[in-house]
Amino acid sequence: MAKAKPFVSDIENIRKRARQDIDKGAMTAGYKADRATVVRLLNHALATEIVCVLRYKYHYYMASGIHSQAIKEEFLQHANEEQGHADLLAERITQLDGKPNLSPEGLLARSHSDYVEGEDIVDMIKEDLVAERIAIDSYREMIDYVGTADPTTRRVLESILAMEEEHAEDMNTLLEQLGKKGEPAKPAPSTRAAGRKATARARR
Repeated sequence: MAKAKPFVSDIENIRKRARQDIDKGAMTAGYKADRATVVRLLNHALATEIVCVLRYKYHYYMASGIHSQAIKEEFLQHANEEQGHADLLAERITQLDGKPNLSPEGLLARSHSDYVEGEDIVDMIKEDLVAERIAIDSYREMIDYVGTADPTTRRVLESILAMEEEHAEDMNTLLEQLGKKGEPAKPAPSTRAAGRKATARARR
């Protein structure tokens, strides 16, 4: 039976380095990843999450139809969770002695996913599903890049990835449920016209 490998660490040297580089905060000499690249990737992920928050919020306010209330609640929940992801990413960026890029200028260029409003509730769900699928692949690639060089960032990315996979499954389930309930993707033109006439009568 092989002997267990003992854990040996130069505690005195660790203490010395900690005091010397105290201005670097959480960044110690033991950090193995390319910090600048990791910060850049995290800022791209941050932009992606902000765009997702905005898209889900728009869908929450604009969704309408027979089954819209439950779907609106799903949109709002996802928007709040995406905001939570953005907060985690911004916090990790600052821990890496970087600056979270929250500027609206160039936001879409930094984001991996697009901001698509959708014409109706089915379009909205489809666009959210596409965005979640993009996020899933993006986070997987970032996790592969980070590897074991930055375990803290890796855990942050893995926790967000798990939630994005849940979001994608939620959107897929909503699409299936809408199909089963038979709600049309778009209201008929005559229905819209009738609605406008009714509104006009009510204002008289």
